[in-house]
Amino acid sequence: MRVGTFVLAAQFPGQGQGEALHRAVRTAEVAEEAGLDSVWLAEHHFVPYGVCPSAVTLAALLLGRTRRLRVGTAVSVLPTVHPVALGEQAALLHLTSGGRFTLGVGRGGPWVDLEVFGAGLEAYEQGFPESLDLLLRWLTEPRVGAGGERFSFREVPVVPRPGELIGGEAAPEVVVACTSPKSVRLAAERGLPMLLGMHCGDEDKAEMVAAWTRWSRESGRDPDETARIGSHHVSAGVAQLADRREDAAEALVKAMPGWLRQGLDAHVTVDGRHRSMRDPVAYTELLCGLHPVGTPRLAADRLAATAERTGITRFALLAEGSGDLAATEENVRRLGAEVLPLLV
Repeated sequence: MRVGTFVLAAQFPGQGQGEALHRAVRTAEVAEEAGLDSVWLAEHHFVPYGVCPSAVTLAALLLGRTRRLRVGTAVSVLPTVHPVALGEQAALLHLTSGGRFTLGVGRGGPWVDLEVFGAGLEAYEQGFPESLDLLLRWLTEPRVGAGGERFSFREVPVVPRPGELIGGEAAPEVVVACTSPKSVRLAAERGLPMLLGMHCGDEDKAEMVAAWTRWSRESGRDPDETARIGSHHVSAGVAQLADRREDAAEALVKAMPGWLRQGLDAHVTVDGRHRSMRDPVAYTELLCGLHPVGTPRLAADRLAATAERTGITRFALLAEGSGDLAATEENVRRLGAEVLPLLV
């Protein structure tokens, strides 16, 4: 079982943006010290929900500060960036880190980001498959040209080529954030593992894994190849440890609703459509019920139960839910020292 931490760089009420980013960097550094497998970096624009606007840039910093930790984006928002530009960055990080970089990509939302970056609503609603296919070609072929609806250019050489990594994988790992049957099917048909969100329970995730497996097989992959790719699915969640479950839940219920309220309310749609946001307190309580929030023993049991029900053995756990730097560091250290040994 591979346990990592999910970093949002969340700006809690009363905190500055630099403070949130400092906590994000320290979380990754402590994760390596604590023996965790990976760190996953979120990307958001113009909202305090998360103040990291470029997950791939922060990944570059953290790959330079660590030696063992795998660093992934969760996710780079593909509709607002040119796939070739992102592919070049991913190849660069893959080669210079010795293969420790994972590129997580997702569709994002219908936010004002699409207006600011000039992508338009079409890039969000229809353009994700074209962008993903161009990105995958860039990461696997020596020369690439395009003639699609959104991207059209003459053939150019891929520099640097990911396959130049000596003794390692030919291309950086790519995972796809999946929140709907459409995205699950897209990931399955492209032969890519899924990143499943922390709002989903085990039953929902098990259904998505089953659907992915079915579509992967229908795409022509044999059971062994399907199982090999599926072993890289990632389950996002929340982890908060304390000597009593009540104390762990209380720490989150005190801190997370204020952050969620200001962070979710700050999202602005590009076309004025109404978006109903979750009730912050109810959502926090839901997360406490779904994920490893409680004693180390309870946390290990919940991770094991998720793995047994879904088949997913790779986790990205939000550890900064208290909003406090010292408490976050302690939480990550306890994950490594008290939970990981119970999962062996």
